[in-house]
Amino acid sequence: MSIIDFHAHAFPDELAERAIPALQAEAPDVKAALDGKVSSLLRSMDEVGIEKVVVASIATKPKQFSSIVRWSKEIASDRIIPFPSFHPADPEVLDRVRILKEEGFKGLKLHPYYQGFDLDGERMWPIYEAIQASGLIWLCHTGFDIAFPRIRKCDPVRIRKVIEAFPELKLVTSHLGAWQDWEEVRLHLLGKPVYMELSFSIDQMPRALVMELMLTHPQEYLLFGTDSPWTDQKHTLGLFRSLHLDAEREAAILGGNASRLLGLD
Repeated sequence: MSIIDFHAHAFPDELAERAIPALQAEAPDVKAALDGKVSSLLRSMDEVGIEKVVVASIATKPKQFSSIVRWSKEIASDRIIPFPSFHPADPEVLDRVRILKEEGFKGLKLHPYYQGFDLDGERMWPIYEAIQASGLIWLCHTGFDIAFPRIRKCDPVRIRKVIEAFPELKLVTSHLGAWQDWEEVRLHLLGKPVYMELSFSIDQMPRALVMELMLTHPQEYLLFGTDSPWTDQKHTLGLFRSLHLDAEREAAILGGNASRLLGLD
């Protein structure tokens, strides 16, 4: 059975040595399990038995687009699937979508808190339309964020508004729909055609709610993810397997659904 981690992060080696301590300072309760380098991520994958991983970048400034794309092309391999990022405030943002598609990337990452936008903000509508038309996968941070005040920017109500407006948009919501807003996920997203990856979530939720989401949400819309290096891949995989889901559902979540969505079948 192939295992695909749909949500991880890494940095260029020289940047990782600065980025990990800086990001940990923003969220002192979280200690990185890895040093943020691609080589360390690959070693972790080998240890755990993860075949492929989506490595997501976040552009915190418009000018970072070109360097992110360049590095993403450098690390792309049979095992590393880069999801670059652009900044919504980039004056050439719609052209950035075209470039990502033409360069052969399978998806992109946006983060409402780090990039300063509300998920359902009207200025984002043309961007979503362009992403939907491109067929690119959009991995988005959803729910609250540990490094920011608890202001709702990408909660389940906003997510539902977006998916209803753009029904063909390949939106993958992180952290089981909305980090630390899982009761709202149950009320507004459960059973809807929206992808959810389970990183940084199942160890923080009541087990009954975890099982409800795992067993009630459409099986084909659930994806395994870890958010490495911010969690340990081995630990997250062990937690998932401790749920003792039926073999078909477990295999679909661990890799089958991701393989289909990424066009790897």
